[in-house]
Amino acid sequence: QTILCFLRSFECSQKNAVLVPVAALGVGGMLLYWLRSRRKIETIEMGDGWWGSGERPLKGKEDESIRPFKIETSDKEIEDLHRRLDQFRYTPHVEGAAFHYGFNSSYLQKVVAYWRNQFDWRKQVEVLNKYPHFHTTIEGIDIHFIHVKPSYVPHGRAVQPLLMVHGWPGSFYEFYKIIPLLTEPARHGLNEGDVVFEVICPSIPGYAFSEAPHQQGFDSVATARIFHKLMNRLGFKEYYLQGGDWGSRITTNMAQMLPQSVRGLHLNVVFINKQGLGRFISIMLGAYVPWLVGLTREDARRIYPFMQKNVYDVLRESGYMHLQATKPDTAGCGLNDSPVGLAAYILEKFSTWTDKSFLHKDDGGLESKYSLDELLTNVMIYWVTSSIVPSMRYYKENFSKDPHLNAFNRFGVHVPTGIAAFPHEILHTPRVWAKGVFKNIITYSYMPRGGHFAAFEEPKLLAQDIMQFVRKVEQL
Repeated sequence: QTILCFLRSFECSQKNAVLVPVAALGVGGMLLYWLRSRRKIETIEMGDGWWGSGERPLKGKEDESIRPFKIETSDKEIEDLHRRLDQFRYTPHVEGAAFHYGFNSSYLQKVVAYWRNQFDWRKQVEVLNKYPHFHTTIEGIDIHFIHVKPSYVPHGRAVQPLLMVHGWPGSFYEFYKIIPLLTEPARHGLNEGDVVFEVICPSIPGYAFSEAPHQQGFDSVATARIFHKLMNRLGFKEYYLQGGDWGSRITTNMAQMLPQSVRGLHLNVVFINKQGLGRFISIMLGAYVPWLVGLTREDARRIYPFMQKNVYDVLRESGYMHLQATKPDTAGCGLNDSPVGLAAYILEKFSTWTDKSFLHKDDGGLESKYSLDELLTNVMIYWVTSSIVPSMRYYKENFSKDPHLNAFNRFGVHVPTGIAAFPHEILHTPRVWAKGVFKNIITYSYMPRGGHFAAFEEPKLLAQDIMQFVRKVEQL
């Protein structure tokens, strides 16, 4: 009996020797998971700002009313434009220049002749006014936006609010072809109506019909805060975001600032300027064994030859950036005074940023992707609002604080993210690189065609990708 008791106690102690560490590990694991789940995601501080003229008023609440707005023109405005176009001074280009020296001056003569004799600004104003425009005052300046709701919502379907943000040298007008695809997708054969949006397209302050900031320091974070305030003022607690160019940075900052308000973030361009040994090794090995560093064959095709596509091409296309990030007002005053100079400066970007191979064409390939009416309407938005100078200042305000545009990457983006990678974008960012900042990529699409101005150039492709992304987010 004594021996039996001894054996039982030994057996019990053996079980305890196994169970105690297992239990400790289990409890420890649960505690670690709990601590990790409770860890607060680091966010950009929202803060506050004042961009109106003079000192911020000490008393009185800001007017939060949302006021209908209508674009108008006049005989005087059109007569002044025509007078300036008539005084255009032509400079012959060198033989065989195409677009290698910038905007081809012979083709510019054709554009100016069309602008002067056939372009109907009054008709285009009617086109611009087909969507509802509004103004509201935020942080001392008037913010312009269009807000388009679906005319029909299928029974039982929720309407998803979508904020779409443009860049430079674009405008809210870039979204005019994609808006009906998003607000009335079934009518355009995109789906059965399972995803329907109401679309809000604001103008970045200093662009188009949004008032320019009167104070120094207005950057993408200030813009992100203002656009959050705009969406809140419109009654939205949660919403989707979409952006390209500066719109990509602004909407990314919005997701980093108030992730609880962002249901999903969709981008058609991602700029991640990360340096270091890891990225160097990835670039070196990717040319030979891309799979070893997480690159796909398509990534390799778009990245290499690396020096040509990521250094030489970028240097050629980014001269404007250095100018605008340092002395925007100097060049800006000339562009603000000459409609022809303004058109050449802006439309040259719509050529080479749409497709780099357009450099070799005498007409810059512009009319193969856009109509002259569309291109000149975007130019006219800058012209009639005198917004080219403040739009250029936006580069100085951002680059002065963050020369590499990567200071906010340390915050990470934890909201569901969709990326549409267009093949003719200025720079290609593979998914494996994007994951360093965007921690929750739901969709990453290699788009079959298109360049920098995705909504303007390939509205249907972009709309389909946005819908695919939102469907997946809503199923999570």
